[in-house]
Amino acid sequence: MFSSLTTAIIAFTIASIVIVTAGSRLARVADELADRTGLGEALFGIFLLAGVTSLPDFAATLSASLDSRPDLAMSNVMGSMAANLVFLGIADIMYRKANLEHAAASSTNLMLAALLIVLLALPLLAIASPPVSVWGIHPITPVITAAYLFGLHLVRTTDSKPMWFPRLTRQTVPDKPGHYLHGGLAQAWASFIILAAITGLAGWVLMEGAKVISDETGLSDTLIGGLFTAIATSSPELVTTLAAIRRNALTLAVSNIFGTNCFNMLVIASADVGYPGGSIYHDITPIQMTWGLVSILMTAILLMGMVRRQRYGIGKIGFESALMLTVYAVALTIVMASG
Repeated sequence: MFSSLTTAIIAFTIASIVIVTAGSRLARVADELADRTGLGEALFGIFLLAGVTSLPDFAATLSASLDSRPDLAMSNVMGSMAANLVFLGIADIMYRKANLEHAAASSTNLMLAALLIVLLALPLLAIASPPVSVWGIHPITPVITAAYLFGLHLVRTTDSKPMWFPRLTRQTVPDKPGHYLHGGLAQAWASFIILAAITGLAGWVLMEGAKVISDETGLSDTLIGGLFTAIATSSPELVTTLAAIRRNALTLAVSNIFGTNCFNMLVIASADVGYPGGSIYHDITPIQMTWGLVSILMTAILLMGMVRRQRYGIGKIGFESALMLTVYAVALTIVMASG
């Protein structure tokens, strides 16, 4: 798609800027739609905003998969999930009133964290299993899709008929509808759809540029995907999460990260379906398991933090955020050393 390294770098940079800009506006529109539709921040973040902010990941991963670059595809989506959890740690640092996970306490978010751990384990099992495929697709791929859909059912039930309730404290910030004086529901939906299309297209362009950068610079697909494209395609999660916090929509901020990571499991399934060389799980290097295992570890740490609900930690951030940032830094060092 791009004929030179310079053109690829320019395209990569422009696509990254477009993704960040569109993502910053998505948080405002999503918060408005969550209130206007009656879904609430948690469900809107899980079912709609998560899917939209995952579109750059989806487009980029599918592009690499169709081009028979399994390491670039898997490192992008796996690295994105780890980066998203880091963004939640950064958001905790930005929210100075209390530990973010304490203030945004929700039984729905607890269920999402548990669901994410289950979903993350499935592709790792496929990677470690003998090379088996049916029509070029690993049997675990439809299981991932079924588990995701069943998990959403459990999350929806948990939200509508919760059996566990977080203890309300002075630092707890509930989901309260806002007041919107300009525009209507149709205008809000139109803005949401347009921004979604823009981020998806930018994700595809970004990955096309990343392929050329990898080829021309000699950097490995694992390093390009796990670091550069992963962070770039995950930038909508960062900007929407920080924007949601500025709007005091804390539940939306947390559920967006969890929902995005769960949705990204469908991105992995689509990569296996689109990969022309058989099952993608068997053609990737072992280092790809690092991001999956790190994401499981970080999610488990975050789950413990949400159950513990520490009001204040060192520097007014929870112990879970400090641990997640440390784990990610160590994992990044390992991947960079191997690449």
